[in-house]
Amino acid sequence: MNARDRDGEGRARSARPRDGLGRPLPYGTPGVERQPEGVVRTPAATIAEAQRLLDAGMPFHAHEVFEDAWKSGPPAEAALWRGLAQLAVGLTHAARGNATGGARLLRRGAGVLAGLDAPYGIDLPGLVGWARALAGRVEAGAVVDAAVEAPRLAATPDGPAAA
Repeated sequence: MNARDRDGEGRARSARPRDGLGRPLPYGTPGVERQPEGVVRTPAATIAEAQRLLDAGMPFHAHEVFEDAWKSGPPAEAALWRGLAQLAVGLTHAARGNATGGARLLRRGAGVLAGLDAPYGIDLPGLVGWARALAGRVEAGAVVDAAVEAPRLAATPDGPAAA
């Protein structure tokens, strides 16, 4: 294919289908539906959509939801959404078998989130602990199933969000 794929506005955008972890598949192969880009959601809708995608084993797609919040939300919340996006990308890399990149991004996101207050019912201390523990297991050779490892973003009545 000589011409680059373009979206409706003429920007370069690959039309190749993707799997649940965001890996490109051959043209014509069934893939999962992509997250639309640039969607402005409320914080509650962002958390709900990202949790749905994480639970479905699609952290790559959840990172795109967090990225939309990071880019469209108030500047004061950019670090929160960026840190959550880094956790989702870290889980993506870990599930793809990239232990080094996965652990690095999990720790980077945990570092960002560790210094923040926890808005919107998000269990930041639980997520930081989850990310650091998963990073250690990934570096030790753990095989990661993204759906099994999906964290809980919001605190539950029974305890921390991320077990």
